[in-house]
Amino acid sequence: MSEQRKVTQRLLDSSRDLWEAYLEHPFVEGIADGSLDQEKFRFYMVQDYLYLIEYAKVFALGVAKAKDLDSMRLFAGYVKQILDGEMDIHRGYMARLGISLADAESAPTALDNRSYTAYMLQVAYEEGPAEIAVSILSCALSYEHIARRMLDKYPEADRHPFYGEWVSGYASGEYHEANEELIALTERLCRDMNEQQLRHMEEIFRICSRYEMSFWDMAWEMRG
Repeated sequence: MSEQRKVTQRLLDSSRDLWEAYLEHPFVEGIADGSLDQEKFRFYMVQDYLYLIEYAKVFALGVAKAKDLDSMRLFAGYVKQILDGEMDIHRGYMARLGISLADAESAPTALDNRSYTAYMLQVAYEEGPAEIAVSILSCALSYEHIARRMLDKYPEADRHPFYGEWVSGYASGEYHEANEELIALTERLCRDMNEQQLRHMEEIFRICSRYEMSFWDMAWEMRG
């Protein structure tokens, strides 16, 4: 195990069963092989857009809680990346699906979505920058994990006329580099933690990983 990823690997190992299950989820499989009903994807896109608004706030609280300028810069950079980068994928899809930004922003937030973001925001308000980084990590890394495994199984998934943009975005080198920065931040913030603190990090990460699974279930069932 690389010392540079020691904590991150521990977190990933704690939720390996959930991460493997993501890959077998019918919603994820439907994106991978191109068979997903676009109405389900439409529902997902609106909910994920609403999720990203709250997700950006978690990073913003990381700026407020950070103890050093490097951490502040990284958290702040992610706020910009989400609002001006990742959300652009969603805006492009919503335009193709005939969903206006006003419609998306005024749509009701599904209960699973609301619960997930409320948990992350609770962590962000009540705890410190390390806990904030860990609460963010599951979402950030799992999307890259899913997209890259999709390409392992379906090498042309990133060229699908509709879902290819989603796959290529999360499997891209740029997304990977951003995740590597987040991993480095997490490792630095958790470097001197004792066993009890590390177990708490595992708990946060696993709860967020469980919420990720709930999000895929919500999207598949179009559950409001």
